[in-house]
Amino acid sequence: MENQNNVTEFVFMGLWGNKQIELLFFFLFLLCYLTVLMGNFIILLTITCSHLIQQPMYYFLCHLSLMDLCYTSTVVPRLIRDLAAAKKNISYNNCMTQLFTAHLLAGVEIFILVSMAFDRYVAIVKPLHYMVIMNRQRCNMLIVMAWVVGFWHSVALLLMVLNLPFCGPNQIEHYICDVKPLLKLVCKDIHVVSILVIANSGMVVVAIFFVLVASYILILYNLRTHSSAGRRKALSTCSSHITVVVLFFVPCIYTYVLPAGSENKDKEISVFYTVIAPMLNPLIYTLRNVEMKITMWKVWSQMAHSNLKFLR
Repeated sequence: MENQNNVTEFVFMGLWGNKQIELLFFFLFLLCYLTVLMGNFIILLTITCSHLIQQPMYYFLCHLSLMDLCYTSTVVPRLIRDLAAAKKNISYNNCMTQLFTAHLLAGVEIFILVSMAFDRYVAIVKPLHYMVIMNRQRCNMLIVMAWVVGFWHSVALLLMVLNLPFCGPNQIEHYICDVKPLLKLVCKDIHVVSILVIANSGMVVVAIFFVLVASYILILYNLRTHSSAGRRKALSTCSSHITVVVLFFVPCIYTYVLPAGSENKDKEISVFYTVIAPMLNPLIYTLRNVEMKITMWKVWSQMAHSNLKFLR
């Protein structure tokens, strides 16, 4: 028997039902989005226009900033538009496109964070072999692997949703097309599909989170043998990574580990990894990183000097 699908568009219920509150958050999220664009653009420009691009840690940070820009741009512009719109509708095809793109970019970002943890582990545990192990070829391979894993994760999720019948209500209790709110609209038993979603997203995120936590515990343990200056520098870098990992993974775990039918605060919690984490990442990686701040000042000073010479 073929799956019946009578739904041609979905309607987002949004974050809040109160129009005054939504207008207030329209300006707040617009400011957040502009901050995401500016902060990550500054990081990308600083790294690509300086010697930092040759260092594996900053090479991965450059890719992380790019993912933050792209991921946020698949979600936040529509959220901002919907906060000011009378009707928050999205076509079925656009909904599936947003689902695929968001999970693809989030998947890539997760494995970039894994690559960054691996980079710090090698730098601290095997410092003499660091440049041999973390050569540019291996860094490129890790980025390609991140895209391949992210692609297969999102394809598996998309195929799962495309085979589900939507024949009843079309109101999504969310502000984005995500798998869990969509499952609530399916007109058949979703018990098996819900388990598959938890396995595909929830358990994978939990496993990766614990691997990352274990790797940073090993890094901190190995810092005992370093000098006090080396420990301070490594702790500053690792604390930035750990903060970013916690900001991204903890809300994801809450969202994807619980079954689709359960009543929880998914849409409110998801704001942390769709808006707040991408907005804070540039601040976390620059404010506590002296090398980044010095390079940023040099790059922008050179650009300002070049512009002045051009105007003359």
